[in-house]
Amino acid sequence: MELSRRAFVKASALAAALAAAGCGTPAPVAPKQDPALEGATWHKTVCRYCGVGCGVMVGTRDGKVVGVKGDTENPVNKGLLCVKGYYLHRIMQTEEGRILRPLIRKDGKLVEASWDEALDLVASKFREAIDQYGPDSVGFYGSGQTLVEESYVANKLFKGCIGTNNIEGNPRTCMASAVAGFASTFGKDEPMGSLDDIEHADTFFIIGSNTAEAHPIVYNRVTTRKQTGQDVKVILADPRKHRVADIADIFLPFKPGTDLALLNALAQVIVAENLHDPDFIARHTKFMQGDEEISFEQYAAFLQDYTPEKVAGITGLDPEQIRAAARLIGARGRKTMSMWCMGINQRTVGTWLNNAIYNLHLLTGKICQPGNSPFSLTGQPSACGSVREVGALSHLLPCGRSVTNEEHRKQVAAVWGVDHTKMSPNAGLHTIALFKAAGEGKIKALMICCTNPGHSLPNLNSVRDSLQKTFLVCLDAFHNRTTELADVVLPSALWCEKEGMYGNTERRTQHLAKAVEPKGESKPDLWILLEIARRMGYGEYFAHYTSNEVIWEEYRKLAQGTGYDFAPYERYKQERGLRWPITDKTPNGCAIRYAEGYDPYVPAGEGIRFYGKPDGKAVIYARPHQDPAEMPDAEYPFYLSTGRILEHWHTITMTKRVPEIMKGAGEFYCELHEEDAAAMGIATGDLVRLTTRRGSIVTKARVKGRGVPQRGMAMLLMHDDDPERLTNFLTNDAVDATSKQMEYKICAVRIEKV
Repeated sequence: MELSRRAFVKASALAAALAAAGCGTPAPVAPKQDPALEGATWHKTVCRYCGVGCGVMVGTRDGKVVGVKGDTENPVNKGLLCVKGYYLHRIMQTEEGRILRPLIRKDGKLVEASWDEALDLVASKFREAIDQYGPDSVGFYGSGQTLVEESYVANKLFKGCIGTNNIEGNPRTCMASAVAGFASTFGKDEPMGSLDDIEHADTFFIIGSNTAEAHPIVYNRVTTRKQTGQDVKVILADPRKHRVADIADIFLPFKPGTDLALLNALAQVIVAENLHDPDFIARHTKFMQGDEEISFEQYAAFLQDYTPEKVAGITGLDPEQIRAAARLIGARGRKTMSMWCMGINQRTVGTWLNNAIYNLHLLTGKICQPGNSPFSLTGQPSACGSVREVGALSHLLPCGRSVTNEEHRKQVAAVWGVDHTKMSPNAGLHTIALFKAAGEGKIKALMICCTNPGHSLPNLNSVRDSLQKTFLVCLDAFHNRTTELADVVLPSALWCEKEGMYGNTERRTQHLAKAVEPKGESKPDLWILLEIARRMGYGEYFAHYTSNEVIWEEYRKLAQGTGYDFAPYERYKQERGLRWPITDKTPNGCAIRYAEGYDPYVPAGEGIRFYGKPDGKAVIYARPHQDPAEMPDAEYPFYLSTGRILEHWHTITMTKRVPEIMKGAGEFYCELHEEDAAAMGIATGDLVRLTTRRGSIVTKARVKGRGVPQRGMAMLLMHDDDPERLTNFLTNDAVDATSKQMEYKICAVRIEKV
């Protein structure tokens, strides 16, 4: 069924609420009268896009996908879908750009090949590299869009069989600082709360997130809470005024890169005005500055450098607005939920920013209770389940284990059936280092699964050059800016052409049913990986993998007793997801970690225990403000940030195939403040040249668009796939020292009218 954008908005049950916020609107979908859906068979699955994990029902008839509708039984979205989910069936119906047969590069061109020829070539090239140059001469780059079982098998193949930890994934680009923040503060990754906290919160503190467009179903729930609750308030902190500002009671447009100073100022007010909870602090926290433990008094002294008056000079904010926000966050009797995303994580101080958000909750004791929750938002559908939990990053092993810990390697090897002494004890190359090593000739063969780094990684000229200097294999469903560089392209089954598991942003693991057969000669990534493993000589370690369920049950063994405990596979097929840890004490899952009565790992009588830390105490860190890696100067006088809008998703390899979506937002542009634009003689629609120390592109300008960056700042949409104007030709590949995540969000740029 096709709808215009206007008709789509009118169809929404909550159009009035969200129209006030200017947001493209989640809507109940697939009306019963739609003739295209008559006689359809419905299959339970999960949305293919962001990390919220909305439940979707897929309608099929005669072996084809004919439509989708929101799953009214799924507690995440309760039947609502955003515009991307509403048209999700369109990506299954198109063959435009779809990879339907294996391709091998011959004489400089990709030509069709048989599966046997392609797989034998991949296996032989990887085998040759390993035999001649050692295990660390190969690598794997995965995705938060893969299924849990796929990432699990890739992890076992590379870390357990080949013996290299050079396995990375695109969650390094979006969630690594959240991982490092959770781990350093609490000892374990992932949120303690859940999306249920939205319905209990009185104050929402949203920072570094355009929730309205990046996570519209979450925003829907926030606006509903604001409308139906009593005295519910929203604080937005962001350098750019966007649609969340329309519902904000306090808007804090801080100068780009100064949010750590702002967070410290909020903590300073909380402590100075006795809004902190001394009893909670004494029982459940300790203070650290760098590697040194300090006292509460020393931390309070540290905060004296961040009074609202001092921070006003750094951030450009009104001191009284900072105080008002801190008082609202810390007010006794009010429950506070914090939300953040890429504006926090994609920074060279991303880990510290995450720590500083947790500080606000730990100082006030507003944590591990319904409605009191620091809650990171995830960009991809299974970045948590398929990368963070599985341990598919260069420093991790499944379920919070570390590659550098010998006991952890032994535990994993025992379940995998491999020799633990063959597993590398050293952390592998993180994403930026991995691609640089490819350019230096150190990575001889690289496998990329379900992601598009030839478009999405920062300092892209360097990345694309590196990809052409290694034997490159891509597993993907659609052609993109990375497959065009590959030596072998293997066609992947897409979404409901296969079954498996996703893990969303609230620790909810959900099953995706297979609804139709794969198009053309495409195959599930799981099948492809197992075939490559067999042809490389590792078949004995995977021979017993006769189904997704067998793989899941093996993975469950590694989860048991770790705090990541999962349920049997069959339960997920029947239910709308379960939030781990799941044990005999909590058979229906866990809504709040670390809290007695919710979390099975918290002993009776303790109330709250942060058991990821040996002493059970979370850490409040004294984290000083630091400038971004690159600041504006006379040659490059503007800040440049990147972002997205509701209709676009990642590198648009899927959303651009949906005409109904692209009609509403198919144009790409750079947002400018009207005063900056006027000073340069630029109007909406004019071409502008953006130049950084890494590259230059020409794109259209927009003044007074969906968002408004502050003076001295430009915001560029990241999704444009035109090879002449890829956003990441401009962005900086400087990384956070702890998380190794890149600073996409801030660099220095020169802007000129063309």
